[in-house]
Amino acid sequence: MYVGLVLQVAYIISRGIQLERLPLVGPHDTLVFLAASITAFSIPFGFLLKEKKQFFNVVTISASLFTVLVMISKQHNSPLPPVLRTFWFEFHVVLAFMSYALFGIAAILGYFHLTAKESSIEGLHYRAVLIGYCLFTLSMIFGGIWAYLAWGTYWMWTPKELWTSILWLFYSFYLHARLRHWWTDRPMAYLAITGFAITMFTYLGVSLLMKSSHSF
Repeated sequence: MYVGLVLQVAYIISRGIQLERLPLVGPHDTLVFLAASITAFSIPFGFLLKEKKQFFNVVTISASLFTVLVMISKQHNSPLPPVLRTFWFEFHVVLAFMSYALFGIAAILGYFHLTAKESSIEGLHYRAVLIGYCLFTLSMIFGGIWAYLAWGTYWMWTPKELWTSILWLFYSFYLHARLRHWWTDRPMAYLAITGFAITMFTYLGVSLLMKSSHSF
């Protein structure tokens, strides 16, 4: 797992040097960043678990699956269009994929919550979601600023933006549901897993199946 993380980071850096920009455009580069982020963020969570080895095994398998998708995805090596040449775009993308990674870790922890039947794990996937939710909210704010600078409006009714809003509302529901005792324990684990399924559709499903301002 650690060797894989080092290789992923080295590849991201080498791509950045080669392209002379942040390599976060297109599925190839974003999948690498997502796999590396999941692995990196899993480390502090893993050391708080009793089943640390099993958790890291699942993380490694998940990161490997994303890496396989990287290998079959086309690289985006052309220069960035003017609309993407802004640090608002870079902040928006980096924060979005960091939050996706944390939502993925929450889903893995939710799985262990269901299988290991340790109630203490609920607090861990709650923390992962809470941190991811904060980063995702910042990503949406930066994305709105980028949209205003690029198109003169903070919001366009594109499929990606609609599903991004659905994702944000779902995790808002998750955080509020935990305040109700009838949602605690196993229901929260199911919500964490469902949330990552929505995350992946928002990321890959919408991008591959629908056209929007996020298709470059």
